[in-house]
Amino acid sequence: MARRLTFATPAELGEALARDIADRLAAKSGAFLLGCPGGRSPRPVYAAFARLAAVRGLDLSRLVLVMMDDYLSPDMTLVPESAHFSCRRFARLEIQAVLNRDLPPDRRIPDGNLWFPDPAAPGAHDARIAAAGGIDLFLLASGAGDGHVAFNPPGSARDSRTRIVALAEQTRRDNLATFPDFAALAEVPTHGVTVGIATIADARASAMILWGPDKRHAFRRLAAAGRFDPSWPATVWLLCPEATLYTDAAAAAGEDP
Repeated sequence: MARRLTFATPAELGEALARDIADRLAAKSGAFLLGCPGGRSPRPVYAAFARLAAVRGLDLSRLVLVMMDDYLSPDMTLVPESAHFSCRRFARLEIQAVLNRDLPPDRRIPDGNLWFPDPAAPGAHDARIAAAGGIDLFLLASGAGDGHVAFNPPGSARDSRTRIVALAEQTRRDNLATFPDFAALAEVPTHGVTVGIATIADARASAMILWGPDKRHAFRRLAAAGRFDPSWPATVWLLCPEATLYTDAAAAAGEDP
């Protein structure tokens, strides 16, 4: 089942998706696996979910943040966590710390509940997810220029799993906006470790997040798609049993919210 929801602003989008995450978490006992991207797109969601967790007194100690990707150094090891573009840094500072900020210690996300793909053993990420029962909800974002999702470039196979990939040039250009401290394209790494299309498709539900005028082309591609299209990998959102496209009016080119 695929549906599309449009909101007036990114903040309203974030509030709606945060409520959905909170409701899903409350309805499930045991660990809840939330697939998470870094970057600009999910920030309104994380901020709204943090406020909601504090108001509702949610227990986030059983929330597992399953991260999608990270950049690699030329020797194919992870970039230092201190790097401004490190996805591990983003996860700790802009997701875990934000969500934990107003919660008592016993309700916070523990460090052990942050899962990252390891370039030295990429398949272990998928194995760990499967052993835990699978991802309950995967938050997704689409590259503005080429439709990459995580670091999956155009042409990624439907059956791809967590692996090391060469970043498409357009993906690297998109990341100049995602991480504005990059001074030039030459500073953007050329490789990354990423979950695959099949990793995402195995999730029980997906929430594709698009907001802002720079995502209008991505919105048109995703809204028009009826199935997974390898030329625009973000169409993977349609492969999950429950799939929702969350967008704001700016990305939807003025559609009524």
